[in-house]
Amino acid sequence: MKIAVVGATGMVGEVMLNVLEERNFPIGELLVVASERSVGKTLLFKNKPYTVIGLETAVAEKPDIALFSAGGATSMEWAPKFAAVGTTVIDNSSAWRMDATKKLIVPEINGQELTKADKIIANPNCSTIQMVMALAPLHREFQIKRLIIATYQSITGTGVKAVQQLEQESQGLEVDPAYPHPIHKNALPHCDVFLENDYTKEEMKLVNETHKILNDDSMGITATAVRIPVVGGHSEAVNIEFEKDFSIARIRELLQNTSGVEVQDDPSNNHYPMPIAAAGKDAVFVGRIRRDTSHPNAVNMWIVADNLRKGAATNTVQIAEYLILNHN
Repeated sequence: MKIAVVGATGMVGEVMLNVLEERNFPIGELLVVASERSVGKTLLFKNKPYTVIGLETAVAEKPDIALFSAGGATSMEWAPKFAAVGTTVIDNSSAWRMDATKKLIVPEINGQELTKADKIIANPNCSTIQMVMALAPLHREFQIKRLIIATYQSITGTGVKAVQQLEQESQGLEVDPAYPHPIHKNALPHCDVFLENDYTKEEMKLVNETHKILNDDSMGITATAVRIPVVGGHSEAVNIEFEKDFSIARIRELLQNTSGVEVQDDPSNNHYPMPIAAAGKDAVFVGRIRRDTSHPNAVNMWIVADNLRKGAATNTVQIAEYLILNHN
């Protein structure tokens, strides 16, 4: 197959190439694509050099699948151009997620919604993906009534500039800031831009995308998203209120039997999910599973994943794998 990676020189694009190589994705021809300022650069894939090409050149090549991680504006402009020549676009930006005509896919949850006719497929937000991986099996059995979410998100979710800011601040150097405040030794309750309702865009993504992926607008969802000085890995404290009665043992059993989820829940031995341990892994880790002592039908849990992998690159590649397996 002819595969294009659009945004190949970016943080997620580089991880995407690593994931394609690790999973031995069936590539007959690889196109590494980026903005004009990166055209002509060389990237290695399976120890072979590839020259970066521009978007127009890539469209003319008519790849079978294009994996996009180049920002919303690029996706809005170029995804339809690729789709028009028959390419299936899997887009990692927020551009198409809430478009009613586009599927928002986590393969383990709703891959079955995909058809051969879907030419632009949206990859959910990183913090949403890891959360719904844990929520989906619980929702099927106990029906979620309400979610209260607090996220603790890595600076890698912002990009290279944020990583540089933390490094510069930690070394006492002059900073070219990605954030309006220091991030070193700090926590910013500010992920993405603030909206008219005083929630941030990131917080509303958790609300809207969860409704769409789980195909249920009835559940109440509220979120606070916080940026913390961690390089790689998002963490989430999630309080879940169910319609039906549940047992902690059954919740653990459901999660342990969910592909892509690993339960790490032995607090007496200090065993619980942490971003430092999730780095470089594709699983979603769940722990601190305990009844909410203030509510008869609620549970608390702690969900951690590498935001550049399952939260972005790996999920994108898994969508492509699902298409090849089921619709090729």
